[in-house]
Amino acid sequence: MHVGIIGVGLMGHGIARNVLLRGGFKLSFLDHPGNQPVDELISHGATACATPADIATNCDIVILCVTGSPQVEAIVAGENGLVSALKPGTIIVDCSTALPESTLRMGALVQAAGGEYIDAPMTRTAKEAHDGKLNLLVGGDTAVLEKVSPVLASFTERADHVGPLGHGHRLKLLHNYVSVGFMTLLAEAAAQAADADIDPQVFVDVLAGGGGASAALNRLTPYIIKGDRETLPFSIANAQKDMGYYHSMAHAAGAKVTVADSISATLSMAVEEGHGEAYVPELVKLFRQKGAL
Repeated sequence: MHVGIIGVGLMGHGIARNVLLRGGFKLSFLDHPGNQPVDELISHGATACATPADIATNCDIVILCVTGSPQVEAIVAGENGLVSALKPGTIIVDCSTALPESTLRMGALVQAAGGEYIDAPMTRTAKEAHDGKLNLLVGGDTAVLEKVSPVLASFTERADHVGPLGHGHRLKLLHNYVSVGFMTLLAEAAAQAADADIDPQVFVDVLAGGGGASAALNRLTPYIIKGDRETLPFSIANAQKDMGYYHSMAHAAGAKVTVADSISATLSMAVEEGHGEAYVPELVKLFRQKGAL
């Protein structure tokens, strides 16, 4: 199978190199200024393409790993988009974080053009992407998932089928709401502990030995103790984007968003203060009494 990828960023670069090196698949990627350095990919035979249509012309499977729904929609349905040149039977695997309603629309367009569409958003971080150990939440037809399983296996530890098309993105937004919410709450608590001159290691140990033990604590611990933000290179702006998507999904369903409102307002304040490109662990610093919030 000839695989294409659009979005060779922090997560997409890891996906691309594992599809190429671990999976042994022929790879094409969209040439884009937002890509991470692609010298390694090219040195192992990957080919750059100028437009999504060029990707569609050449590839049997196309992986999308971009910021959100506007980018996905432009890639699928925009000028020189995928549907303009899709080969019959081509499968689009959308690993982005997107709105479920948009996913259903894009899926319908791809199916009308003779292709198949599954949503397969990722959990875990850029490190796991590089190591080929991502987890995917896959929505769509089981038979389509089976067709792409060899490709997905090259960059994942698990690819769970969670329901029909759109359910992958729905569950990803629920996941990120909980994950970002935990980390925002924890960052505020860590800041208060620091303001009170509590030893950061003691703070972490107390939480880890009790009700605060969690993946969120594990991810923020390097920053709380050593000021190392690189273990979670996920920007506050992206976290706020995901919270906005969660809000849209929840409002469409008539669900309550009382807690989500507070988390979203907190992240929005950080973005408005000019800290959108800071990583989520740096909320600890921003929450300090002498911080920016």
